[in-house]
Amino acid sequence: MARRPLIAGNWKMNGLKADGVALAKGIAAKMAAEAPRCDMLVCPPATLVDAVAQAVAGSALAVGGQDCHAKTAGAHTGDIAAVALKDLGAAYVILGHSERRADHGESSALVRAKAAAAQAAGLVAVICIGETEAERDAGATLAVVGEQFAGSLPEGANAANTVIAYEPVWAIGSGRTPGIADVAEVHGAIRALAAKALGAEGAAALRILYGGSMKPANARELLALEDVDGGLIGGASLKAEDFWAIAQSCP
Repeated sequence: MARRPLIAGNWKMNGLKADGVALAKGIAAKMAAEAPRCDMLVCPPATLVDAVAQAVAGSALAVGGQDCHAKTAGAHTGDIAAVALKDLGAAYVILGHSERRADHGESSALVRAKAAAAQAAGLVAVICIGETEAERDAGATLAVVGEQFAGSLPEGANAANTVIAYEPVWAIGSGRTPGIADVAEVHGAIRALAAKALGAEGAAALRILYGGSMKPANARELLALEDVDGGLIGGASLKAEDFWAIAQSCP
């Protein structure tokens, strides 16, 4: 089954309104001038979701959030509900990013609850899983990825409302990436896990992104792998030319 690649930009805690709007408009303009062979998504800080969504309304560029709460409303100071992101024009939300798991102690059970809330609100949940350097060195990569996948995937997940992003934690922002064979092995293992959870047809349609220092120089080789269906891009997504170059690397 052909899966349309997804190139997603995680802007993290970067950008003020003018810069964010200009970046998003620049990407949308490139897409309008030359239709890419992939879907494209930008996930700005929550403060910019509304402005960016308005700036690219009517274009092919999708907008998403970087996190959401498991509840739809309530006494949760500083948090943002999935329904609120949807109301601002978001179509996706990143959940369980390693920086959230590490900096905020998020468990897979919490990620699962957030993903369920996101999907109930009509958002596509981009669920992140991946091992630390210590876990990789201990040979525990597949075990860790398997546990996070099983623990983070909510009931009702399917290829239409869920994207999985494999991000080796030690590669994020480091400029380092696993060997191509290693990436292929992990993505193949995730596809096998998805087959058990979603059935063969569901797994065949599920998009599995690679996130971990994907950049123009290595994107083509990574995106050529059978089970790599796009990328979750960090630093390179903050430059329209680099982000576009990665999108153009899709087969």
